[in-house]
Amino acid sequence: MKLLRLCSAFLLTLSVVHAADSRPNVLFIAIDDQNDWIGCLGGHPQVKTPAIDALAKRGTLFASAHCNAPLCNPSRSSLLTGLRPSSTGIYGLAPGIREVEQTKHHVTLPQTFTQAGYFTFNSGKIYHDGSMRGGDQKAEFNEWGNRGPMPKPKTPIANLPGPDRHPAMDWGVFPEKDEDNADWKIADSAIDALKRAPADKPFFIAAGFRLPHVPCFASQKWFDLYPDATLQMPPVKEDDRADLPKFADFLHWKLPEPRLSTLRKFNEWRPLVRAYLACVSFMDSQVGRLMHELEATGRLDNTIIVLWGDHGWHLGEKLMTGKNTLWERSTRVPLIFAGPGIKPGQVCDSPVELLDIFPSLLALAKLPARSDLEGHSLVPQFQDASAPREWPAITTHNQGNHSIRTKDWRYIRYADGSEELYDEAKDPNEWTNLAGDSNYTAKKAELAKWLPKIDKGPVPGSKHRILTYEPSTGEAIWEDKPIDKSAPLPEP
Repeated sequence: MKLLRLCSAFLLTLSVVHAADSRPNVLFIAIDDQNDWIGCLGGHPQVKTPAIDALAKRGTLFASAHCNAPLCNPSRSSLLTGLRPSSTGIYGLAPGIREVEQTKHHVTLPQTFTQAGYFTFNSGKIYHDGSMRGGDQKAEFNEWGNRGPMPKPKTPIANLPGPDRHPAMDWGVFPEKDEDNADWKIADSAIDALKRAPADKPFFIAAGFRLPHVPCFASQKWFDLYPDATLQMPPVKEDDRADLPKFADFLHWKLPEPRLSTLRKFNEWRPLVRAYLACVSFMDSQVGRLMHELEATGRLDNTIIVLWGDHGWHLGEKLMTGKNTLWERSTRVPLIFAGPGIKPGQVCDSPVELLDIFPSLLALAKLPARSDLEGHSLVPQFQDASAPREWPAITTHNQGNHSIRTKDWRYIRYADGSEELYDEAKDPNEWTNLAGDSNYTAKKAELAKWLPKIDKGPVPGSKHRILTYEPSTGEAIWEDKPIDKSAPLPEP
């Protein structure tokens, strides 16, 4: 009888190990400041991204994916907690999620997989830099690899004015060797983790690439892909801001990213566009290195691959550069799922949110669903890209400023009640604001029903790029200072 019990226990142990072995792995790839200038998304006609394009063919490409906040920390905090910025009040570059009472003990996406017994590893930028202050990093990931600080030349390359220029506002050919670039080292770190990931348990390996975030540096061969003589520039309408409410200016009132007028004045618009494209292609090559190593491990077929960007980036559109807006160039991001449970070769045109990643991964990994997440699983779309989806994509930047993106429309409501409305089917550049046309009153009301019901103010400790609005006085307050509404948008 004792021998029988021992045999039964041994068989039970084997079955548990087998069950653990059969759970899917996750390769979680993040890209910083990546807009839709990806080959499979068609955002720029000349961009070359063969690795990401190949990944899209392996799985399902979400062609209308949007961030929930157009800034690094709130976007990543939202994705990793599964909570909207308007639900947490995390809007600026600080504080981090473990410094905010509501999210201090909230179980994050990586933490969920760590608690489920996965081998978890982080390299590069997954959380916003510094956002783990006050938290137990080992509770998030078993191991933390190379964070990949960006290399910088001794003197700036780009010809921009002023001693107060932000050190990140630079671009050009640097460094000489790819191996000296941050993204190469981040890929190296993730590749090492793939090689030594335990065979007796599934892995969750995250790689967060820093390019094409400024400074946009890459070696010469990536610039050679985009000769200056044939470079196609993004479309710009010179009076694009003429039909915008003044509050649209306030969201990016005084930022380090240069306006288009500054780039033109110093002949830096074309160099920036070329550098951004070069960095996108270099970053893509690092995605290719990861995919090659994953296949070499023999674990490709049982690995869910998720590739996402935290928000987009303007390169002259709306007469500006950078993020911090509620327009398409700032909200649209790459999002690809591939692997077991996901139909290959699909393109889903329905708007989706980065918030949807968390519940979708739980479903794919057969982990318990969470009732405290605000996104919606994409499992129906993994099986049929045309499956109906009732929710729009919602992007928020500071309290009271929201964008509602449906398949054919974008509706923006600012904190002072001013509005924008774009017919995306007819006006994909968002050049004509229809909000003042009485023919669209019903359409605005229909879209406004999706505005977040919870709309918290900035949490204590909020700083950097924080805009607030005082309805009693009508004042817009940027970084604790009231804005002179009659002043033109300041140059950086």
